[in-house]
Amino acid sequence: MRPLESAPQRNPSIVQVYTFSMSTKKKKTTKQDEQNRIVARNKKVPRIFDIWETLEAGISLTGSEIKSLRAGRVSFKDSFVYFKKDEAFLTGVHISRYENAVYFGHEPERDRKLLLHKREIEAWRGRSEQKGLTVVPTRIYLKSGLAKVELALAKGKRIHDRREDLKRRTVERESAREIARHTKG
Repeated sequence: MRPLESAPQRNPSIVQVYTFSMSTKKKKTTKQDEQNRIVARNKKVPRIFDIWETLEAGISLTGSEIKSLRAGRVSFKDSFVYFKKDEAFLTGVHISRYENAVYFGHEPERDRKLLLHKREIEAWRGRSEQKGLTVVPTRIYLKSGLAKVELALAKGKRIHDRREDLKRRTVERESAREIARHTKG
């Protein structure tokens, strides 16, 4: 038999400090946050248009389109909504082809039917026929597993309006920097 080794003696002057993180709380996510996931935003809209009103609409998609949409492969390019008879269509939205779709792929640039009530279509058609107003998509998101698009009734900004917005944002950004610099020092 081997003799037992003695345990090392501890020095009473050395104190070991253990830190534990007691904040194990995760950020509380609501069911709405889990169900609503923004897939794509049309970043040009706030710069180019003044938004008057918004509306949520469903989109009629094929299986490979929804798979590609869930992967976030969407581009807005020059998209807008047009009305034909009693229907509304979204055009100019590019949803890339889904790689794993074997036989039933989709056309990336096809016009997609919007799912709206007849009274909503008529109301927005009447508003969009006013001079200078158009209906543009602002974002595409998933709500409870269904694809939705947020539409905006918008009026195009003039060049001088865009310049004023740039000046205003520049002034706000510089003033925020100055305030931050003075509060730090």
